[in-house]
Amino acid sequence: MAKTEDKKKNSEAYGADQIQVLEGLDPVRKRPGMYIGNTAEAGLHHLIWEIVDNSIDEAMAGYCDQIKVKLMPGNIVSVEDNGRGIPVDVHKVTKVSTLETVLTTLHAGGKFGDGGYKVSGGLHGVGASVVNALSKYAKAEVKRDGKLYMQEYNFGKPKAKVKEIGKAKGTGTKTTFQPDDSIFTVTEFDIKIILERLRQQAYLTKGVKIIICDEREAEDYKHLCYVFYFEGGVKSYVRHLNTHTEPKHENVFYILKNSEGIEVEVAFQYTEEYSETILAFANNIHNPEGGMHVVGFRTAMTRTINNYARNKGYLKEKDTNLTAEDIREGLTAVISVKLTDPQFEGQTKAKLGNVEARPAVEKVVSEALEIYLEENPKDSEAIIGKCLLAARARVAARAARETVLRKGVLDGFALPGKLADCSSKDASISELFIVEGDSAGGSAKQGRSREFQAILPLRGKILNVERARLDKMLANNEIKSLVIALGTNIGEQFDIKDLRYDKIVIMTDADVDGSHIRTLLLTLFYRHFPDLIKEGHIYIAQPPLYRVQMGKEVTWIYSDKELDDLKADLLKNQPAKLAAAEAKKTAKTKAVEEEPEEPAEELVEGEGEGEVAVESLGGIKLNIQRYKGLGEMNPDQLWSTTMDPKTRKMKKISAEDAEKADEIFDILMGSDVAPRKRFIQTHAKSVKNLDI
Repeated sequence: MAKTEDKKKNSEAYGADQIQVLEGLDPVRKRPGMYIGNTAEAGLHHLIWEIVDNSIDEAMAGYCDQIKVKLMPGNIVSVEDNGRGIPVDVHKVTKVSTLETVLTTLHAGGKFGDGGYKVSGGLHGVGASVVNALSKYAKAEVKRDGKLYMQEYNFGKPKAKVKEIGKAKGTGTKTTFQPDDSIFTVTEFDIKIILERLRQQAYLTKGVKIIICDEREAEDYKHLCYVFYFEGGVKSYVRHLNTHTEPKHENVFYILKNSEGIEVEVAFQYTEEYSETILAFANNIHNPEGGMHVVGFRTAMTRTINNYARNKGYLKEKDTNLTAEDIREGLTAVISVKLTDPQFEGQTKAKLGNVEARPAVEKVVSEALEIYLEENPKDSEAIIGKCLLAARARVAARAARETVLRKGVLDGFALPGKLADCSSKDASISELFIVEGDSAGGSAKQGRSREFQAILPLRGKILNVERARLDKMLANNEIKSLVIALGTNIGEQFDIKDLRYDKIVIMTDADVDGSHIRTLLLTLFYRHFPDLIKEGHIYIAQPPLYRVQMGKEVTWIYSDKELDDLKADLLKNQPAKLAAAEAKKTAKTKAVEEEPEEPAEELVEGEGEGEVAVESLGGIKLNIQRYKGLGEMNPDQLWSTTMDPKTRKMKKISAEDAEKADEIFDILMGSDVAPRKRFIQTHAKSVKNLDI
């Protein structure tokens, strides 16, 4: 009863006085990238995040327990919650309805003044107004005081004043918008992206039901609705993250407690993996670079586990303490803090800077972890055993590293014999091509520019590092050669400043083996050289699949679809010749019915070693040469198509969604077979032109 009265009191206090205006809305349509990042896929979906974040803020304040997102035909989206509803009374500064102020004025919201929100995660009130400004149509509907209010907008401008359109039960806000396709280069929402983001928000806001309905194509809309609801909070999130890995202990550590005005929610569980996964959030905003809350968590983990190990005799007097790296091996953790005034470093909010978050998290985790270890002796034994094993492996890896990667080696005095290095010592212009096999390596060495391009051929497939520790990795000759060539060292001694090449290019054949080698190399870089991916140093070469010659004109084709498109264009542009050719073929068939039809293709000699066929399309003869491997191309061809900076095509590797990337690597490269089998069964039908 008291809680209901408090809610009613706070609801009444949330009025026009809590809304403050900072500046106008004009710059948004002129420079949308400043507010939503870009006008491509990420920016388009950011519109949904902004409106949903406002509803999440209501949930964190305790006034909302259901959020519904609808995707409708015409690229229209609606977001509805059962929160308090945006105030509709006249604002004392703007002299118009507060609802209109929130939707049409930049930096107008309940997150600046006292009494609106104690904790919020939105972009400081710019969300609703920015979404409205970047939509060709928008509508806001508010349920408050038993009445339903509505206002419509075109390109951010209100069509009319806020008006009462009927009676309503309960409270809440519904925002409907249609992005302006003259601003966005991508206009189609991706349901997978939306589901991933909103599932994460449901984990972080336990007890809130989030419903997503995709009504764009289906006749029976109910069959395309997804519901996320998690009572366990981040504890459920950790179990989800460990779906495809084998946990080391049964009970997930979980604590939710308030310390010095900061709400701390932490969950973790160890797995059989060798890498760590730590996801950090502040006010439901993901902090990929961590921050003070992560520092506090790691400090608490290191100190508490070392104290427990010594008290229980796992560590003797002569033993050194477990390092932070030992304790974090195989750890999956989610850290979520909610605080009144979050301070982030950078516009992307990648790192939390609030100093007070460190002692708050450290205190809460330390106290709870001590109790957990004492009350769960079986789990504690498994955790300590995992950490001790990591410590022994670290010592072995250090010995292997010192043997293999001596200072002289890293200074370039003993580079691998198979490496054909470049003459330039300027890392900013140098490139390293990692090439599959000696045959392709030979062509690449002859075709490259020796000044700035180095070639490192690999013999066979490297070790799958997802299933190996560092000491075992460094015993593998191919990995050893690569680490030495990079110059950065590896593990705790990694230093990106010593990188010898600005671009590391993976160049493999366009077949199953080539794809496997590429995946093994990406696993190596993602797990042990993540900064190289983060700083944009890893690339995938794009060698052509076909050489198509029409007379003296040569065209390089990079995919089967591109070849089909070329043929379609030729047929489209040569209707007369095609008709004549078809007529001639028909006449010949009628004249000699008993003779077999002439073959459509004939093998001829071409450049390099690729198989060549001749096709005739509408009277045009095509000489089509298929390259199954890099070694089939001669050095000049490899240079002009794949290695020449002026003409080549390359893909830069990035990991924008670290959680998803981590999950995929676990599935494809981990030791557990069942998830990989399910993945193959699920996606088998979508594979085209599988070369076996």
